[in-house]
Amino acid sequence: MTADAAGGVWTYALDLAAGLALHGVVTVLAVLGPAPTPDQMTQAAGIPGLELRITGLPLDWLANEPGEVTQAGVALAALAREAGVDIVQLNSPAHAAGAGFPVPIVAVSHSCVATWWDAVRDGDLPEDFSWRTELVRRGALAASALVVPSHALAEAMARRYALPRLPRVVHNGRAPLPPPSGVPDKAPPLFAFTAGRLWDAGKNLETLDRAAARLDLPVLAAGPLDGPDGTLVEARYLRALGWLDEGTLAGWLAQAPIYVSLALYEPFGLAVLEAAQAGCPLVLSDIPTFRELWGDAALFVPARDDAAAAEAIGRLAGDAGERSRLAAAGRERAARYTVGAMAEAMHAVHRSLLLTGTAAA
Repeated sequence: MTADAAGGVWTYALDLAAGLALHGVVTVLAVLGPAPTPDQMTQAAGIPGLELRITGLPLDWLANEPGEVTQAGVALAALAREAGVDIVQLNSPAHAAGAGFPVPIVAVSHSCVATWWDAVRDGDLPEDFSWRTELVRRGALAASALVVPSHALAEAMARRYALPRLPRVVHNGRAPLPPPSGVPDKAPPLFAFTAGRLWDAGKNLETLDRAAARLDLPVLAAGPLDGPDGTLVEARYLRALGWLDEGTLAGWLAQAPIYVSLALYEPFGLAVLEAAQAGCPLVLSDIPTFRELWGDAALFVPARDDAAAAEAIGRLAGDAGERSRLAAAGRERAARYTVGAMAEAMHAVHRSLLLTGTAAA
């Protein structure tokens, strides 16, 4: 299996490896991009049978030209041969494009630049996105199976890439965060909260920041404001906490804040799941993914409407009974998205390919 240490795919890969270990599966995890931090290495060391391979290969979304991605795919195919694996799960379909893997490939698309562009920007794809989109299309067609974390992303990818069939859907799962490492200093009695890669325009921090200007309630945001591609966003009205480790994040969520995500593009949303598991009432943008995953367990607002977001947050802040109802509904809904359910579904995908002998195209 492949992963990078820069975002949610790392969390997904470790959770899946832990879940697959209960099925007797040993995972070789090839890490692309920057090396894991010491904390991440400690996380990985706690998973039975997990073998890390730090490759230093470039991430597809940070590569400068197509050859870097295809060459990384060839190197991963060589690693698969050397490690003697039975199946390869690529957490970036682009690496399947022409790489010649010796065993079946499960390509999992957690997001892609083309569907991101469709949701966040207007007009034609820029050239930098066009060649990445073509590699994803080729990789998706070359894979023995294409898997995505939501029906919303399946439909978006089928449209964008003119796929002959919908990708398979395996909802992500998440283990609850560890016990809080302490009560945050100066935590307000009631506040709104968000977390994630705040620099990503798809997270739509700008609208939440404008909503914060309309509220007396504090709005706090955990996560980096600067991205590995040089992107930098500014928070003028909300309080930016920076990157938080899992124990500290758990401490903030344990205060049961109103959790807000106004994302324009969200293929699944692990941060929302973590908040729901912790018992936070949810205010979410009205996008297909969130409707699919959270149904009547959240309040929905138009993604770019800061006035509507502020009104929903303020109304919820003044209604303790509604906060309790949404918190309970969110916890109940979150119980569907467990590591066990995810691992069982992915294990079934792997087994079906091994039983049929389906190899990479």
